[in-house]
Amino acid sequence: MNADTRGPVVPPFSVISGAQVQRALQGQEKQITELVEATYRWHGAGDSVNPPSYFLRFPDRPSSRIIALPASIGGQVRVDGLKWISSFPENVAAGIPRASAVLILNDHETGYPFAVLESSIISATRTAASAALAADRLSQGRSRPTRVGFFGVGLIARYIHTFLTGTGWTFDETHVFDLSADSAAGFRGYLEQSGTPGRVTVHDSAEALIRSSDLVVFATIAGEPHVHDVSWFDHNPLVLHVSLRDLAPEVLLASTNVVDDVEHCLKANTSPHLVEQRTGNRDFLAGTLDDVMAGRVTVPADRPVVFSPFGLGVLDLAVGKYVYDEIARLGELNVIEDFFHELKRYG
Repeated sequence: MNADTRGPVVPPFSVISGAQVQRALQGQEKQITELVEATYRWHGAGDSVNPPSYFLRFPDRPSSRIIALPASIGGQVRVDGLKWISSFPENVAAGIPRASAVLILNDHETGYPFAVLESSIISATRTAASAALAADRLSQGRSRPTRVGFFGVGLIARYIHTFLTGTGWTFDETHVFDLSADSAAGFRGYLEQSGTPGRVTVHDSAEALIRSSDLVVFATIAGEPHVHDVSWFDHNPLVLHVSLRDLAPEVLLASTNVVDDVEHCLKANTSPHLVEQRTGNRDFLAGTLDDVMAGRVTVPADRPVVFSPFGLGVLDLAVGKYVYDEIARLGELNVIEDFFHELKRYG
């Protein structure tokens, strides 16, 4: 039988390390942001399956959780899979990252998994690319921010800063606030080491950071709203509400609200979900980022604008497949021979 008429075959199975992932993504901020934009468009057009995330919680470790994000994306990617990501905040005190993750890619034709990738870097990358894309699209028709503020300065904040600068953003001022003085100092050191232009200011209050910034990035581990004062946003900043639970309902009700996916974002007591519970409706939502990109929603210049992305599994798949293809192109796949052993139905 000729190869081109052969039926589906089991793909080889590969393991891709975090070091390989990082090398594949290094310096690719523009390309990955364009890929994330395309993925949002495919998702908005219905060329995806993105069911609700599943949360594994622990009665004896209430601050920790492990989340499963199954998804399938079409378009030019055409891959299925699952991100399995843990968040253990107590790790930080021990000097290791809060989050760890793996991503499984499944073959579109056979369903067989063909790769597992270290995914904390992929997760941070797709989050940062989504934030950079939103900053660009939501600032169109408004004054482009020149003062950026990072509220919470862990790994995600670092990646968002990298993607902002990697996609052409420059700022006259960079502002920093974190409950941990060590974290704030460490982030300032990163900014200085990376050659960030303009003045860098570390603030001792949340109010000072927000009032000093035209673009505010929330990247905390907050479990419930802690920013309540609507007047802090009187200067109508653009807010990337990446951590989803920082802003009280009254702040969102005084803002123009854009999400990545309505059904996903209004769950699990996120700030938008709390607004829905309070008001009994979703009228406070202007629409999705895809709506803005497609011109179905126009962002006003005379109100704060808040982007609240839940984080879609389809983004992880798109970035993960990009990494896989790049590693395969370089001939550096670590194939596990005979990973699938019982392939004959009757032995």
